[in-house]
Amino acid sequence: MATVTRSSRRSRQAVTISSVADAAGVSPMTVSHVLNGTKSVRDATRAAVMKAVEELGYVPNAAARSLASARSTRIGIVYRNAQNAFLSAMLVGALNAAARAGVQIIIRKCDDLSASAAMEAVSGLVRSGANAILFAPPYNEMLSGTAALTKLNVPMAAIACGRPLADMDTVGVDEKAAAQAMTEHLLDKGYKRIGFVMGASIHSGSKARFEGYGAALAARGVGIDPALIAMGDFSFESGLSAGSSLLDLPEPPDAIFASNDDMAAGVILSAHRRGLRIPQDVAVAGFDDAPIAVKIWPPLTTVRQDIDLMAAQATDWLIQRHRDDEGTDKAPLSQWVPHTIVLREST
Repeated sequence: MATVTRSSRRSRQAVTISSVADAAGVSPMTVSHVLNGTKSVRDATRAAVMKAVEELGYVPNAAARSLASARSTRIGIVYRNAQNAFLSAMLVGALNAAARAGVQIIIRKCDDLSASAAMEAVSGLVRSGANAILFAPPYNEMLSGTAALTKLNVPMAAIACGRPLADMDTVGVDEKAAAQAMTEHLLDKGYKRIGFVMGASIHSGSKARFEGYGAALAARGVGIDPALIAMGDFSFESGLSAGSSLLDLPEPPDAIFASNDDMAAGVILSAHRRGLRIPQDVAVAGFDDAPIAVKIWPPLTTVRQDIDLMAAQATDWLIQRHRDDEGTDKAPLSQWVPHTIVLREST
């Protein structure tokens, strides 16, 4: 006779906000702040809460009630690194827009950056009830145009995309113009040998930011010196490595523009390790205006792209498409949001 044992996995119905709080080692109020974007919390705390949400399969009560309605909107988001500042800002914008409209956000982790793994994660969201998808880079461009994505037949939107996409709404900044403006700022400050740290090649934004850097140099009659270009992948560690390679050149740059703030922070640490003063010995600039920009010393001059605003706009579009039964029938929308050059002590 088969032995009946009690499952060690908690049922979805038994999971409460208190269960999530216990698993994450925080208070239920903190869980609420993370899920609703009502108060800023530390990145590590947010990561712990989101991990507990995923592992326990927690569904907020209001969202669970909405599952009973076939008309309810459920927006799926695939994420990779819960501690990434970009993801935190994206979730705040999406959650705020969702809360205003009374819709649900469903998230799924995907550690693998392959297209097949990303597609499986998105398909899993749809199988779980998501009827609209919000993409962050690099998943937006990685999957755009694929037959598998088209077959899902749900509204899709992307943020921080370097170009409009043919099969989903897109919200972003003019990355080339923003990078050109930052490079012009460095040139105006009198810096002549400006190094550049590339982002991950799978992001079209990496190419656009490099093009903006090159355009600013060309407009001043300055050619691109290949020795001043270092490769990165948008991580802090790659910025640290890129900064080391640039600063150890026989003729190092007098300024370094990194393609995002995490890499710029790595460049700053590499400068500190060499006893260099910022900006007296080398200036450093970044891109995003992520929280790390004001947590390092000196605070970072950077390009601000309003990720919260982009995510909220994309979420609003998805909600409208689903509720109006527009789905994928109408042409994709595309919008550039303003960028700002934020000047701080690092330049």
